[in-house]
Amino acid sequence: MFFPKLAPLIILLFVLNLLISNSTNALIPKKSISKSQLRVINQFLAAQNKARATLRMPPLVWDANLARYADMYARQRRQDCLLKHSNGPFGENIFWGSGDRWTPAQAAAAWVGEQRWYSYRSNACGGGRECGHYTQIVWKKTKRIGCARVTCFGGRGVFMTCNYYPPGNYIGEKPY
Repeated sequence: MFFPKLAPLIILLFVLNLLISNSTNALIPKKSISKSQLRVINQFLAAQNKARATLRMPPLVWDANLARYADMYARQRRQDCLLKHSNGPFGENIFWGSGDRWTPAQAAAAWVGEQRWYSYRSNACGGGRECGHYTQIVWKKTKRIGCARVTCFGGRGVFMTCNYYPPGNYIGEKPY
């Protein structure tokens, strides 16, 4: 038996249930993806979103178009495995590792690990070290991410890239 006075409550509960059930996967695409693809996406996202959460920033959301761009560029680098940026319209982090066992989680951890060299006060990297990968990850205006991983031809290693939109790392601006 349906009670008309309960209709708004039933609709509210339905919407809340839908939001709660989707919240764990809200950061990844809704299209059907394989478990292995989901695992790779989560490896790219986990460390980067943890770094953002530490600063109380919203998480980066997976973007299929950015992932396609990253995949296109990674496939180009598959030939030579050069640690070279695409110089495209997005923010970009790149990673290269010798051998074929490097994971997206390891690449993301390396980028996030640059936090130790970043000084918010001076908005600079200390000790002549690199920290631009970290600042791109925590760039406040950046909302979306797409990444790719390839094993390079001839046993040259693994190349990974993540692209970010909107891009960050503007000279003279602090990331957050």
